[in-house]
Amino acid sequence: MSKAREYAEEIQHLLERIVAGQMEEILRGAEIVADAVAVGGILYTFGTGHSHVIAEDVAYRAGGLAPVDAIMEPSLTGHTHVVKSEYMERVEGMAEVILDYYAVSADDALVVISNSGRNAAPIEMAQVGQSREIPVIAITSLDHSMGTTSRHSSGKKLYQVADVVIDNCVPKGDCILDVEGMEQPIGPASGVAGMFIIHTLMVQAIQNLKDRGVEPPVFMSGNIDGSDAFNEPFLEKYRGRIKIW
Repeated sequence: MSKAREYAEEIQHLLERIVAGQMEEILRGAEIVADAVAVGGILYTFGTGHSHVIAEDVAYRAGGLAPVDAIMEPSLTGHTHVVKSEYMERVEGMAEVILDYYAVSADDALVVISNSGRNAAPIEMAQVGQSREIPVIAITSLDHSMGTTSRHSSGKKLYQVADVVIDNCVPKGDCILDVEGMEQPIGPASGVAGMFIIHTLMVQAIQNLKDRGVEPPVFMSGNIDGSDAFNEPFLEKYRGRIKIW
C-alpha cells in the first residue's frame, strides 16, 4: 500500500474515533459557543505554532459565525520566525497581556488549541480565561499531554485548566505512520483532527442558535455574487471589536 493511501486510511480511522468518543464534549462546547453568541459575545480562538492555523480557520469564514476572533500574536503563531515561536510559547506571562489587549469578557468564550498541552502560553491562556469567568474549550491530545511533563510552573497541562476538553485522539508525537528504516514517524495528524473538531463545533453551535430562535450571524462566501451586501450588517455590528478584521 502506498504511504499516501495508508495516511488517508489512518486519518479516516482517526476521525471515526473522534466522532465515537468525543461528540459529547463537542456538543458541550457548541453550547458554550452558542451561549456567547446569543448574548452578543465573541468566540476567541487561540493556538501557538501550527495550532494557530486551526484557530485562524474559523475566523471570517464562509459558512461560519461572524463573531469569531482568532488571537494572532505574531511572536507565538509562527507566521514568521517559526523556530522562535516554538521557544516563545514556553514563556510565561504573555496570556494576561494578550487577553487585556483583546478585552475578552465573561460574555465571550475561548477555544485554546494545543496538541501537546504542555507549553506555558496555551496553559496560561486557559488559566487566565477561567480566572475571568470566561468559559474555556480545549482541543488537545490527551495521549501526548498525559504522557509528558508540563512546561508551566504550575505543573498543570491544558486539559487540567479547561471547562470542556476535546481530545483530538492523536498519538504522542503527532505522527501516525512508520517508515521502515526510519526512527522518526511521519504523517502529522493534529492539524487535520483539529480542523475537523473546530468546524464540527461551529456547525453545531449554529444549529443550537437556530433551535433557540436566534438567527445565527453566518458569513456568505466573498466569492458569491451579492455577498458584500449580505455580510456588511455583520461587519458593521462587530467592527471595532474583532481585531483580526
